[in-house]
Amino acid sequence: MTAPTTLAGLETAGALALTDELRTGLHELYRHLHAHPELSMQEHRTAELIEQHLDGLGIENFRCGGTGVVGVLRNGEGPVVGFRADTDGLPIAEDTGLDYASTATGTLPDGTEVPVMHGCGHDTHVSVLLTVARMFAEDREAWAGTLVLIFQPGEETAAGAAAMVADGLWERAPKPEIVYGQHVMTGLAGTVSLSVGSAMAMADSLKVTVHGRQSHGSQPQDAIDPVVLGAHMVVRLQTIVSRELDPRQAAVVTVGTFHGGLKENIIPASAEFTLNIRTFDEGVRARVLASVRRIISAEAAASGAPEPEIEELYTFPACYNEPAEAEALAGVFRTALGEGAVSIVPPVMGSEDFGHLAAAIGVPAVYWTFGGHPAEVLDGGGPVPVNHSPYFAPVMEPTLSTGVNAAVAALAARLGR
Repeated sequence: MTAPTTLAGLETAGALALTDELRTGLHELYRHLHAHPELSMQEHRTAELIEQHLDGLGIENFRCGGTGVVGVLRNGEGPVVGFRADTDGLPIAEDTGLDYASTATGTLPDGTEVPVMHGCGHDTHVSVLLTVARMFAEDREAWAGTLVLIFQPGEETAAGAAAMVADGLWERAPKPEIVYGQHVMTGLAGTVSLSVGSAMAMADSLKVTVHGRQSHGSQPQDAIDPVVLGAHMVVRLQTIVSRELDPRQAAVVTVGTFHGGLKENIIPASAEFTLNIRTFDEGVRARVLASVRRIISAEAAASGAPEPEIEELYTFPACYNEPAEAEALAGVFRTALGEGAVSIVPPVMGSEDFGHLAAAIGVPAVYWTFGGHPAEVLDGGGPVPVNHSPYFAPVMEPTLSTGVNAAVAALAARLGR
């Protein structure tokens, strides 16, 4: 079913207006969330806050996937639509200088204590969706159907969406006909962007342990040097994109870390590096992954070394906007936000686990972004704070209002009376 752009839907968007009272509450909620971030799959206080808000609105809700929360807002017969907001922060020391900047800390799975920041804007996503939930709960005359509110943990580690699905998300909540999601980015505040078809890349992260033979640095003849061997692997892996793929096929192979040895005059017994691979096409993905394994194994054999160990760290699924749905939604946004506020953009190499929520039940999804910076920041000639930067701080307005208005417009186009 293609998203309608009916008069009823557009009238609903107008009825569900963001009042001054709602905007004040939106800002207060955002400030609180920004100051109190939590690491992936550890969003305990955030989940409790979401539950309190949903309870206060009379919206039935349940925990799902550990620290995930699902709200189900029913309002008679009509379509079922899902909307997702991710909730986790990042291990970043905030350096924005805001009076509501985070001073929170958290503990990584390996026991390391780290500073925590909402450096990717998930605080905007939660505050926006809770505000949208309030608007729909308090104005039931304007719409009909069921809204499934998905507050998903662990997006940054690709764990959250899969955990919610595995925990029975779609057995416990009504199955939607479509799932929507949005993300704040570094674009112009007050604007939204979306892609038709592929929106974000798949991602695969691997850890490779290279085994050699330890020896004194002065006796290389008695060693199999895993540092030299690993260096050959790193260089050779870069030829996958440049020499094995059709130039018209997009892929990225990045070696992000390399560790080996403890002292300069000891050839170590092992070395370790990690890879991140981005692709849009399943066939390209399979070919790149197969080439990675082939090269690593062959280089080890060429050095007379044992077979390396390759461990999968995490995998992000495709983030795909069903074309007819995306094009129809672009029309909805142009009507609701203004022609100049909406852009159709190419896909990006960043990744999201959002697509897993809809793919798990075979329904379409549409995912868009809204800008978070004013023109003077974008055009000021200095560095622009990007997502995952310690300086990333979306300007509150019109960023938050745009997120709310885009979400309301998308939902009203389907649920409006």
